[in-house]
Amino acid sequence: MYFRLSISTLFYRLVFWLFISAVLGYIIGFIWQVIALTCLFLLVSHYRHLYLLTKWLWHSKSLSPPQASGIWGLIYDGLYRLIRQQRKKQKVLNDKIRRFRDGAEALPDAALVLSEDLSILWGNKKAQNILGIQWPGDVGQRIDNLIRFPEFSKYLETGNFNAPCKIISPVDHELQLELRMMPYGSEQLLLLARDISKIHRLEEMRRDFVANVSHELKTPLTVVRGYVEMIQSTEHALDPHWQKAFSTIEGQVSRMGRLVEQLLILSRVEIQIDHDAREVVDMPALISGLIEEVSWLNQEKQHQIEVDIESSIGIMGIETELKSACANLLSNAIAYTPKNGIIRLSWLRDGTKMKFSVQDNGPGIKPEHLNRLTERFYRVDKSRSRDTGGSGLGLAIVKHVLHHHNAELVINSRWGQGSEFVIYFEQTSQREL
Repeated sequence: MYFRLSISTLFYRLVFWLFISAVLGYIIGFIWQVIALTCLFLLVSHYRHLYLLTKWLWHSKSLSPPQASGIWGLIYDGLYRLIRQQRKKQKVLNDKIRRFRDGAEALPDAALVLSEDLSILWGNKKAQNILGIQWPGDVGQRIDNLIRFPEFSKYLETGNFNAPCKIISPVDHELQLELRMMPYGSEQLLLLARDISKIHRLEEMRRDFVANVSHELKTPLTVVRGYVEMIQSTEHALDPHWQKAFSTIEGQVSRMGRLVEQLLILSRVEIQIDHDAREVVDMPALISGLIEEVSWLNQEKQHQIEVDIESSIGIMGIETELKSACANLLSNAIAYTPKNGIIRLSWLRDGTKMKFSVQDNGPGIKPEHLNRLTERFYRVDKSRSRDTGGSGLGLAIVKHVLHHHNAELVINSRWGQGSEFVIYFEQTSQREL
C-alpha cells in the first residue's frame, strides 16, 4: 500500500475539524468553547499516540505496533512495514554471513581477516589449530605480535605479497606453513596459511634422491669413460667397426656425465640460499669470462657474437649461481642457433633495473612452449635436444638462481624469427663497481 502525507493534507484535515467544531458551536451557541475543546481533544489524542509510539519503540518486545486509525494508523502501518523489511534484510544478511563462516570453516587452510593496520578482525578454527590465533579472543591484536618470526616480519615490511612466506607453525614445530596475503574487501587483507609439511618432506626426499643418485653415478661414469678412452687410444688393435662403436659409447657417456652434472647443480640451487655467501659480483667481468669460455663451443658454427656491456654496475649475489644462469642462456643460444648466426649479448640499464640479455636469430620458439620452458626435463624438440646434448635442466637451474636473487626471467620469442632471454635485476640488488 502506498501512502503520501503532505503539509496540505494535514492543513485540510485541521481545517475540516475546526470547521465542524465551529458549525457545532454555532448551533449550540458556544463557538469558541467548542473550537477550544476540539483543539484540546486533538492535542491529547496526538500526545497519547506519541506516548504509545515511544513505549512501543523503546520498551515493547512485540513486533506489532499499537492499534489506531486515521493518520496514526497509517504511520504505525508504515513503521511496521519498514521493520518487517529490515528484518527480512537482516535475515538474508545473517544467512550470507553464516554461509561465509561455514565455507571458511570448511577450508583446509587457516584464514584470517585483517584490517589495514594488520589487526585481526576474524579467523576460522584452523587458524587456532596451526597458528594459535583464537577468535574472538585475539580480535584487535596485531598479527605480527602473535606470529613472531623474522621472515614473516620482513614479509610484512616489504609489502610485496606476490610470493608466499614460509615459516614453522608456532603451535607445532613439525609443521611447515606457507603464508599468503591478498587484498580483501575494502581496506582489509586476507591471510591464508597452508600446511605444506608433506610437500616439504617430499621435496626434500626428491632433492636428496636426485643428489645422491647423481653423485653415485659420477664414479661409474668416470670408470667407463676411462676404459673407453683407453681402448680408443689403441686404435690399431681394433677394427673400424669397433672403433665406431666405442666412439658412440664415449659420446653417450659424455652426454650422461653432463646430465649428472646438471642434476647436481640443480640440487644445489634448489636449496634455500645462504645469505652469508652473498658478495658484490662483477657482472661485466663475469660476462667477459663467459664469452671466452664458450668460444670453443662456437668453433664449429662460427656465430657472430655482438657484445654491449655497461661496465659500472655489479650485482649483490652468489657468483657461482649467477655464472651458471648466464652460462646456460649463452650456451643455449649457441646450441640452437644455426651456423653463422648472430648472437647479441648485453648488460645494460633498463629504467631502474639492470638486464642481462641473450638474443639470437635462430628458429625461435612456438607460443605454446613458452610457459613450460623452465620446467625440469621439458624440451621443445626432444630429437634436436639429443643432437645438441640438451638435458632440459638449464632453464630450470636459471629459474631457481633468479628466485634466490629476486630477479625475473622474461622470454621473448617469435617462431622463425629468433628468441631473446632477458634477466631483470631489481634496483635493490645493484651495486656500483
